[in-house]
Amino acid sequence: MEELYEKYLPIGTVVMLKGGKKRLMITGFCIIPETEKDKMYDYSGCLYPEGIITTNQIAVFNHDQIERVYNNAYVDEEEKLFKQRLKEELKKAGK
Repeated sequence: MEELYEKYLPIGTVVMLKGGKKRLMITGFCIIPETEKDKMYDYSGCLYPEGIITTNQIAVFNHDQIERVYNNAYVDEEEKLFKQRLKEELKKAGK
């Protein structure tokens, strides 16, 4: 279970999903889509290098869908503190 809390890649990390044709940049964590209120995805992302052009171009995906990590984004103290809070909240939620 501990592995779940350590898997989150930093915001800004560029990845390719399994079967994907275009890279994505991670833009958020623990996403619950408006159309699937009972489901939570590990990440949200946008096309890389284009970025978010329109809001309907935001991708949601899980860690196990990532085939390749092109780069790990910069991690500072704020990122480390956020990850610790995320880890604590996921434990409280039983995720």
